[in-house]
Amino acid sequence: MQTLTGMQRPLLCLAISILFALTLGSFAMAAEQDGERANGWTPQGEIATSVGPITADTWRQVRDGENFIDTRADSTYNLINQSGEYWRQVRNRWISPGGLIAVGGMLAIITVFYLIVGKKTLDSPRTGRTMLRWTAVERAMHWTLASLFIALALTGLNLLYGKFVFRPLFGDGFWAPMISGTKLIHNYLGPLFGIMLIIVLAKWLTINIPKKHDWTWFKQGGGIIGKAHPDAGFANAGEKGWYWLLASVGLLVVASGLVLDFPNFDQGRDTMQWANMVHAIGSLGLVAVALGHIYIGTLGTEGAFEAMKTGYVDETWAKQHHNLWYDEVMQKADAAPEEKAVDDGTAKAHRPN
Repeated sequence: MQTLTGMQRPLLCLAISILFALTLGSFAMAAEQDGERANGWTPQGEIATSVGPITADTWRQVRDGENFIDTRADSTYNLINQSGEYWRQVRNRWISPGGLIAVGGMLAIITVFYLIVGKKTLDSPRTGRTMLRWTAVERAMHWTLASLFIALALTGLNLLYGKFVFRPLFGDGFWAPMISGTKLIHNYLGPLFGIMLIIVLAKWLTINIPKKHDWTWFKQGGGIIGKAHPDAGFANAGEKGWYWLLASVGLLVVASGLVLDFPNFDQGRDTMQWANMVHAIGSLGLVAVALGHIYIGTLGTEGAFEAMKTGYVDETWAKQHHNLWYDEVMQKADAAPEEKAVDDGTAKAHRPN
């Protein structure tokens, strides 16, 4: 079993704390749903004060769409919107619990995997010669997108689950301003994330085109376990998978988020409800996969974090994890001897565009 270092202990504690919070939230959600089923649904707020006692005839009218009230502008609202109730049931009974399973399950898998397998270390000693992998501009783009993603993930999880954790612990005096600020942050950062995502996807499209060797990489599990080192170009198959997930599900999440963010373009209530479900399912899936991406790029692989921190990687790391890219760089250096492929302290390293 892997021995934990000083830096790894707090990260492991953080993962366990998140797991505890998600578990606490799941129990609170279950308790709330049990209460709803036991007590039945009671009309609240504006609608509740607009009608008299609820009778069997009233419910018949609701079911047939006959009972309605005019309350806002020229809009006519049914006493109970059946599609709205369907949306609520799907969100509370399927999406929210499913998200806890996906995110909490991924955290649990990562924690167990790390404790049993540990970090993927380099097979050979470092040479001390480095190769440029990411420029300063590229690192700035990555960290901007990553920071926005993390902020949106945390605020989104708080919007969905926070009331089951923080409200019982700290009360309404803390919860009310907290959730209000969370909503503002989430709504305003969302469009910025969408813009940055499009820029990043356009920038790194060419290096993420699938190749034949990518299938072999997946079949060998990326070489995370054992001594296998499947072929990989500048981006390995796992990185390409994450790229295309962002290019598909990520853009879908952005589009659905914009529908929710700007409800003043004539989208109806049903459209907003569908957008909410698509946004929640896509976002929770991305958060779960992102946890694996973050793990592999930090604790899981020796030298991986250095690449995005400094822009440079050791020659040994390049050979082991991205051998096809390493060979390409060296071949270009042989073709142009005046350019050095590795940094020996006298010249800057370079990489292919």
